[in-house]
Amino acid sequence: MNKDSFYMNQALKEAKKAFDSDEVPVGAVIVYKGSIIAKAHNQIETLKDPTAHAEMIAITQAANYLQNERLIGCSLYATIEPCSMCAGAMVLARIDRLIYGAGDPKTGACGSVEDVINNRKLNHRVKVKKGVLEEETSSLIKEFFKVKRSGKKSERLHSPA
Repeated sequence: MNKDSFYMNQALKEAKKAFDSDEVPVGAVIVYKGSIIAKAHNQIETLKDPTAHAEMIAITQAANYLQNERLIGCSLYATIEPCSMCAGAMVLARIDRLIYGAGDPKTGACGSVEDVINNRKLNHRVKVKKGVLEEETSSLIKEFFKVKRSGKKSERLHSPA
């Protein structure tokens, strides 16, 4: 298993925690010098906070860990393509790389709907690698919304993390 797949698996573990909490299953980890310095999952419903996306929480954790608002040298792994809010935060934090699993054709801001992280008018651009463990990340979110549409409480049909 290559390093990107390894770290994406860690982000998937976070996404499964969100699923189990009846949150949209998005997970994120931030890696600095080969170590995970932050990991988070969506907590929007739990915290009653529209900004409590996995990426935003992970960015805050990483900034606290490094004691710096600039996350230079960091890579962010997200199970789903980040939205415009999260993409903007990555630019402001100076994240070096974004690695994500599945694209988001409705709100993705890293190349799908718009491309915030590579906007030439902004002062920083983020290198992007997409499609890492795409099948796994995509199937988890599809499963979540399938359960939601059925009206049942979210219970993962697959094995626990």
